[in-house]
Amino acid sequence: MNSAESSTVASGLAWFKSSYSGAEGGDCVEVAAAATAVHVRDSKSVTSPVLTVSREAWAGFVELV
Repeated sequence: MNSAESSTVASGLAWFKSSYSGAEGGDCVEVAAAATAVHVRDSKSVTSPVLTVSREAWAGFVELV
């Protein structure tokens, strides 16, 4: 259901930073939605691996949060 992938694969996506991220650059995540998956990465380390989950799994996560 989830896997790490190279940040170069997900580099062409439109990334959105969490609305809870402050201007100080604290603990932040960025999310990019694609046709069949949702990608999540650490905004402080954008070249690190990206977590990829199905759109259904992401919807379930958001529902629980």
